[in-house]
Amino acid sequence: MKLHADQPQALNTVTAYGPDYIEINLIRHTQSILVLPEGEIRPWPVDRFEDLEPAHFEALAALGPEVVLLGTGSRLRFPHPRLTASLARKHVGVDAMDMQAACRTYNILMAEGRKVAAVLLLEPLKPKAAGS
Repeated sequence: MKLHADQPQALNTVTAYGPDYIEINLIRHTQSILVLPEGEIRPWPVDRFEDLEPAHFEALAALGPEVVLLGTGSRLRFPHPRLTASLARKHVGVDAMDMQAACRTYNILMAEGRKVAAVLLLEPLKPKAAGS
């Protein structure tokens, strides 16, 4: 899906997404990423929701966001509170949503000038079964 909102200058904006990609500032990414309003787009070391660990969220806490958006792939899933405890201790909000909603919400919060971090999980597509 293409997103056609006005692009704020010099800020990282989600410009499109699909089942196997996320486009930031018209640059396509085909792996999970961490996006902040400013700076480089960082690869996220986890593609599968099941592989998330507390250390991943501790690294996010060190970045000092107000809120973290966790795009959990094609469907909404909620991380166990033990995973996000480091963010809760620093009073950082965590909102889990499917990847598409996370992309749209990130753009809104970023355009409002909020200190938002978005972790967008791009899970590997499952191959079609033979004969399908």
